[in-house]
Amino acid sequence: MTLDTLNITHLLESATAEETLLWAARTFGQKLALVTSFQITGIVTLHKLQQLGLKVDVLTLDTGLLFPETYALMEEVEAFFGIEIQRIRPRQTVAEQDASYGPELWTRQPNRCCHYRKVVPLREAIEPYDAWLTGLRRDQGPSRAQTPIASVDERYGKVKIAPFANWREEFMWEYIHAYNLPYNPLHGRGYPSIGCHTCTAAVHFASTDKRAGRWQGQVKTECGLHVKS
Repeated sequence: MTLDTLNITHLLESATAEETLLWAARTFGQKLALVTSFQITGIVTLHKLQQLGLKVDVLTLDTGLLFPETYALMEEVEAFFGIEIQRIRPRQTVAEQDASYGPELWTRQPNRCCHYRKVVPLREAIEPYDAWLTGLRRDQGPSRAQTPIASVDERYGKVKIAPFANWREEFMWEYIHAYNLPYNPLHGRGYPSIGCHTCTAAVHFASTDKRAGRWQGQVKTECGLHVKS
């Protein structure tokens, strides 16, 4: 699969987020999905899709280790946007994983834990689709600074689209407050990026890395969904 045959990659770099979403919907139709963890970009994406009258399947990875605030936000989002979220869960519960690989795998082998609880479930969940929308932004940290608007993720064999790659965090917040959209209250408690409660900490120091707080004390900064960890 290649985007070059669509002669679109360079055009999307100068397109607005709305234009990118419309292109994605026209190109992939029902084979397009939104995969989100309901961080601020995901919330804005949902609202833009609704404004444009675009209906896509909404998928989220429920690792079994999310914050209570995240689970509550999912229900709030469903009610606010009138949608049904497809919760994608790993093959094993946390207890079953503990029994198979020992307790708290995330502390001993975090990459392996992410692989079992995120990467494999995502690969299986997006199999029916040709493309997926993500909330990746270039200002989220060094590992995401070169994020393309659209690319082919060879690991999944799918087109990956980041409509808001060029948006900065302050623009996201301005949008959320302008439309009074729901968001995770943990953002207001020092959590710039929110994942599993076992591997996410509040950040109490100035940092330009929006993923500060994830896997603190380790070299790891990515779960492996987008950037190899």
